Amino acid sequence: NISSPICSGSRFFFFFKPKKNIPEGSHQYELFFFFEATLGSGNLRMAVMLFFFLDLNEWVAVNTVDFFNQINMLYGTITDFCTEESCPVMSAGPKYEYHWADGTNIKKPIKCSAPKYIDYLMTWVQDQLDDETLFPSKIGVPFPKNFMSVAKTILKRLFRVYAHIYHQHFDPVIQLQEEAHLNTSFKHFIFFVQEFNLIDRRELAPLQELIEKLTSKDR
Repeated sequence: NISSPICSGSRFFFFFKPKKNIPEGSHQYELFFFFEATLGSGNLRMAVMLFFFLDLNEWVAVNTVDFFNQINMLYGTITDFCTEESCPVMSAGPKYEYHWADGTNIKKPIKCSAPKYIDYLMTWVQDQLDDETLFPSKIGVPFPKNFMSVAKTILKRLFRVYAHIYHQHFDPVIQLQEEAHLNTSFKHFIFFVQEFNLIDRRELAPLQELIEKLTSKDR
């Protein structure tokens, strides 16, 4: 719900929680190297495409893990600027404020600071990625019927971290000379979610102008 979005927090994630890794020897591990090779071509539109020999669920899973790791790293570079004092609410500009609920531990959306929200969010995503019933790593183990729904929710929430960084912390990103990395990561993310219709257009509204600017050259 875009008008009453969702918030997060608990452990300070970025220094203590391990990143999700793809088990060596698994089919997803092989897909990851295919993914890296296509990404290395420099053509982001081609890099997100599902080739005929790939399974859609596995392709979405591998990319979701990669975006989680990318966003985790990008946000980690600006945590000194995103504090309880500087960001008392999780927002993406004046029109968009996000409240956290995960449906399990926090069922009713709560208002919280951006660092708390993002900590909740990243911890929740990590838990989903670590759940073998949702993101199976072994060859031959099927994805659950609700996998795509879970993946869409993860990607929708990860988008909010990009939106917060762009709206509230782009000056520090420039100071750190991270803008090219951020723009490339976000452009890749947008091409991917657009290719498979994974995020509702209304959810993308906080960065719609930027999306148009970044993707217009590749049409």
